Amino acid sequence: MIVSKEEGGIAVITLNRPDALNALNAEVGKDLRKAAEILKEDDEVRVIIVTGQGRAFAAGADIKELKDAGPCEAREWARALFDSFDALGRMPKPVIAAVNGIAFGGGCELALACDFIVASEKAKFGVPEIKIGVFPGAGGMYRLARAVGMRMAKELVFVGDPIDAKTAQDIGLANRVFPADRFLDEVKSLARNIASKSGITLRLAKQALNEAQDSPDPEGVYRDIDAMGVAFSTADQKEGMAAFVEKRAPRFVGR
Repeated sequence: MIVSKEEGGIAVITLNRPDALNALNAEVGKDLRKAAEILKEDDEVRVIIVTGQGRAFAAGADIKELKDAGPCEAREWARALFDSFDALGRMPKPVIAAVNGIAFGGGCELALACDFIVASEKAKFGVPEIKIGVFPGAGGMYRLARAVGMRMAKELVFVGDPIDAKTAQDIGLANRVFPADRFLDEVKSLARNIASKSGITLRLAKQALNEAQDSPDPEGVYRDIDAMGVAFSTADQKEGMAAFVEKRAPRFVGR
């Protein structure tokens, strides 16, 4: 796994097993969780991109590592992978899945754990586990159903066939589709746009949105109201509104 920092407050996590189509094994899971923990504490990083080296985002679980596992081992493996994905999902900073190629099985689950997905026009998504007698077991079915709705999630899981980037966008799985020849440049441009916003406000907004999804009304609304009060206690709120009134670009400081 490669972790690099770019100008403008961006960090890029690159899965780096191209010969295995970036298949996910225990080592990759541990590295992913460690990278998430480090970047969470790095004040210079405001937005994180997750992508894959070569022609795949991630081809799913490394079946060679799993094929002889028993029930307890499989459960432990799935829980460890879920914890790695969840470290990104619960990250207070925005996380973008930059799906450059195939995202099958665990690779699709990893993308779903991010805040949103942007896809290369050559990307393909799928949860084909049903074809080998299993199913997405690292939180993927839960996240997939929330992303595309229950009926579409059931079709994707029960049939197991891949879909292209345009279809993924049409059903709400992918947010945007970019041309392959300038894919990462477009993703980084989007990330810089987000990173230019107030870091503390981004964290508050992400927390409020995540909690709203899991909270019944009106509890989620009350959380929004509380978050608004916190936002108005920050220097960035004062700077942002002053800049708007003065017709200039804001200079956010993250507090």
